Amino acid sequence: MEYDPQELEERWRERWAETGRYEADPSDADSADNDSDEDPTFITVPYPYPSGGMHIGHARTYTVPDVYARYRRQQGDNVLFPIAWHVTGTPIIGAVERLKKGEEKQLSVLRDTYNVSEDTLTDLETPMGFARHFIEEHYKKGMQSLGLSIDWRREFTTNDERYSKFITWQYETLKDRGLLEKGLHPVKYCTDEEQPVTTHDLLEGEEAEFQEYTLVRFGHGDTIVPMATLRPETVRGVTNAYIDPDADYVYADVDGEQWFVSAAAAEKLQLQAHDVTVERRVSGTELAGERVTNPVTGDEVLVLPADFVDAENATGVVMSVPAHSPDDYVALQEAKADDERMREYGIDPADVDDIEPIPILSVEGYGEIPAKSAVEDAGVTSSDDPALEKVTKDLYNKEFHAGRLFDEYGEFAGELVEDVRTRFRDAHRDEGAFGTMQEFSEEVVCRCGADVVVAEQDTWFLRYNDEAWKQKAHDVVSRMDAIPENTRGEYDHTIDWLNEWPCIRNYGLGTRLPWDDDFVIEPLSDSTIYMAYYTIAHRLQDVPVEELDRDFFDALFYGADAVEDPDEKALELRKEWNYWYPVTYRFSANDLISNHLTFYLFHHAELFDQSNWPEGIVIMGMGLLEGEKMSSSKGHVVLPGKAIEEYGADTVRFFLLNSAEPWQDYDWRAEQVESVRNQLERFWNRADEVINSDVPEAQPELEQEDRWLLSKLQHTVSDVTEAMEQSETRSASQAAFYNFEEDLRWYRRRTDLDRPAARWTLQHVLETRLRLLAPFIPFMTNELHEQLTGTPAEDAPWPEPDESFESAAAEASEAQIERLTEDIKGIQQSLANADEDVPEADPDRIRLTVAADWKRDVFQTVAEVGGDQGAVMGKVMQDPDLRERGNEVNDVVQELIEFVRGRDDDEVSALADLDEYATYEAAADFLSREFDADIELALEGEDADATKQAIPLRPAIELEAE
Repeated sequence: MEYDPQELEERWRERWAETGRYEADPSDADSADNDSDEDPTFITVPYPYPSGGMHIGHARTYTVPDVYARYRRQQGDNVLFPIAWHVTGTPIIGAVERLKKGEEKQLSVLRDTYNVSEDTLTDLETPMGFARHFIEEHYKKGMQSLGLSIDWRREFTTNDERYSKFITWQYETLKDRGLLEKGLHPVKYCTDEEQPVTTHDLLEGEEAEFQEYTLVRFGHGDTIVPMATLRPETVRGVTNAYIDPDADYVYADVDGEQWFVSAAAAEKLQLQAHDVTVERRVSGTELAGERVTNPVTGDEVLVLPADFVDAENATGVVMSVPAHSPDDYVALQEAKADDERMREYGIDPADVDDIEPIPILSVEGYGEIPAKSAVEDAGVTSSDDPALEKVTKDLYNKEFHAGRLFDEYGEFAGELVEDVRTRFRDAHRDEGAFGTMQEFSEEVVCRCGADVVVAEQDTWFLRYNDEAWKQKAHDVVSRMDAIPENTRGEYDHTIDWLNEWPCIRNYGLGTRLPWDDDFVIEPLSDSTIYMAYYTIAHRLQDVPVEELDRDFFDALFYGADAVEDPDEKALELRKEWNYWYPVTYRFSANDLISNHLTFYLFHHAELFDQSNWPEGIVIMGMGLLEGEKMSSSKGHVVLPGKAIEEYGADTVRFFLLNSAEPWQDYDWRAEQVESVRNQLERFWNRADEVINSDVPEAQPELEQEDRWLLSKLQHTVSDVTEAMEQSETRSASQAAFYNFEEDLRWYRRRTDLDRPAARWTLQHVLETRLRLLAPFIPFMTNELHEQLTGTPAEDAPWPEPDESFESAAAEASEAQIERLTEDIKGIQQSLANADEDVPEADPDRIRLTVAADWKRDVFQTVAEVGGDQGAVMGKVMQDPDLRERGNEVNDVVQELIEFVRGRDDDEVSALADLDEYATYEAAADFLSREFDADIELALEGEDADATKQAIPLRPAIELEAE
């Protein structure tokens, strides 16, 4: 039967939809304690945000968990795999606004990338109209086309009124438990939208952290010139300052004082709870060449012009500590060498030459002036040298952990910087010499394109800095499966650094803050425990909205004793929630560890008992397209519908799953996808031949080759199962498909496929492989398995290794034949590459001389003793006959130890038991066909001269031509 993926796959989609194949219900929902024999598995993945269409990167995100869900069903589990739609926040609103304004870039993305027709564009001019279009026409169609085994009854959007009641319950509960607070705190603030934003709203800087800078309040007459630093203890080493002479600066009244800062800094300070009035705007030349007073030492230091100063960062004026900052040291040398520029700003070059580094601490491994020795040792001579950044970072780190302050630091003298920095800062802050300012660790840009700055706002925050809550979250991490394991520390790290998190927005889609409906709960904050909502989403539709109050959800999640008069419907729903929970595995993106996934752990830790904490998280990497990052705005995407139309869903799935492990990045390349399509078609054609072959009902007597292939199959079953348990979809699919195809290639080459035993073996192998491949390519495998057995592959149990087919002897024997074949081919190739024509390259006769029995005895000793040459020699030399052979034995031992190195004990033992002569004798017909030559066998020392130098498993080979 011809392979037609489009026709085949559509048939199975319709069948799944008609039968509700993936609608999961508890078989024993009456048991609130979930004591039934059935083993439920609950798989979740981040619900999509439909501000645009689904592309091939999303396809992998949702297909990986689908494979695991399908695998668990074949293992006998009752599996729930639901999906919903995240519409909370402003991105959809922003997309609609750009559409209504006729923004060409937005129109291009809609028309050209996502194929939205002109007559449909008007339907997208409301937020939910926009969302619904991409939900129905892109995500849902794409997921169904891919064959995702989703229970569609449970879908919802995050602005559904019932879901909002659920979010209301969550936030009222957290507030009552003291985990929400209102107050002034630093937030990410969009300068265009003029409201707080969170990670999901960002275009750049998703990993940026808040940094509290110390403002050293330098003086210039009656004016404060604050300079920001993360190393306040270096204030005694300041020798000069830098300013961008061409940037915009202001004199401003800041909390009743006159300050000189950059224009950007004035705006930031106002957002950080300072009372700021700009009095006069000037350029940086205003301060260049002036002297300012160090508030700690009283020294006057010169302000120099510098292009490297970023007026957008901090205050726009930078203090210089050249003794302890390699980049400051290099900058000072360059300033000293640029007399012309200094004169341009009215600065006497002699005054610059007089500036010398002032060391303020000692650190082992560096000279008196650490920055100078660090720069010179690294050979850095220019501020453009890329090595300067590392030199600076290394010195900062060494000084922080090992630097001890000099005597002039008084009460802080002799102490390590890491022990004293905070106390030193606080002491001078209390004296009025220092202030504070918040900045980001990197540039942050909103999705709207505007800058995001740190602002202090009076708003509601989740108290992720609460120590008891942090400890609970750490406990979740310690109990769950983290896949891959090396991500576990990332969760703990995130828990440690998380502080207050602003959980509200001024406007947008979503749930209103229950006690202040002027605000909306922001996207990351309303998506922490929605997995619990999946379990009862379809059944909540029968409950009037007005009944979904605090008591209803308390009864649902905490039981009858949680409220005075529990609602019976809530208690009934509790049984289903209790049946499915906890989440078995959440599949999610690596970049969500630093926010969503850790919030998910926090909220589950607080709101639910340990028995309902998440059991595992599987991390996924990102996708590339032809080597470049996918971008909807640039049209650099592949839509799943187009890919499926061209290649078929099984091909799309198999490529996505087979190209990399879930947590690794992958690259969609059309040429490689086409290759997968061809490989699957070959698989189909060969399977069709096997299905339609005449196969005996009972197992016939098997030959060596059959036993070998069936034994290899058992290893494949074990390897695939082990990989699937770790969500290693690439390893699993490679083992089930490509690796076993190599075994089949040898088997087809090695044996007579018309034998009844060969036909029976191939059919048994096919049936097992179809079950192994069912999670990956469900359309093809279901069809073939049903043709073969009458049952779809997904309804057949997952295979288990059959010990009766395991044969170490058959594997050892066949491996030796394959090794011998490759050795002969290698000799042929060497002869063929000779400068002159060598007739033996195409031999008429091949003589194989098998190692003498005494060499076999030595190999037995190596197999028993292991790879310790001394121990082996000690034992073999106890045999008088072997002792007489002296160095000859030593040479054989060396070669055999090299041969067994890297092989496991079972393989070595099986090879040691192998009757090598009989093995070659049984394979003589095959070898004769393979090389079109007569095969002659001899035993070294009996039938042949002992000078042939054969060793066990490496016979002497002679090629002869007539």
